[in-house]
Amino acid sequence: MKVTVEVDCSPEEARRFMGLPDVSPLNEHLVREMQNRLDSNMSMLSGDELMKNWMAFGAGAQEQFRKLIEASLGNITKT
Repeated sequence: MKVTVEVDCSPEEARRFMGLPDVSPLNEHLVREMQNRLDSNMSMLSGDELMKNWMAFGAGAQEQFRKLIEASLGNITKT
């Protein structure tokens, strides 16, 4: 025997029916707090400092990649 039950309800109705808490106020608070922190941190950095921070990783990565390639080429020419 096979029984199929189809329930047509909104997510809010399902949440209430199952007894789950309403966390939308908490979610809104967390999103606002993240926006405030992001805004305050962004205003502390000038455009020059942002570019230095972003490019520092890129320059270091380029140097590491160059060393890796040189080491690889050195191993190829030695064999």
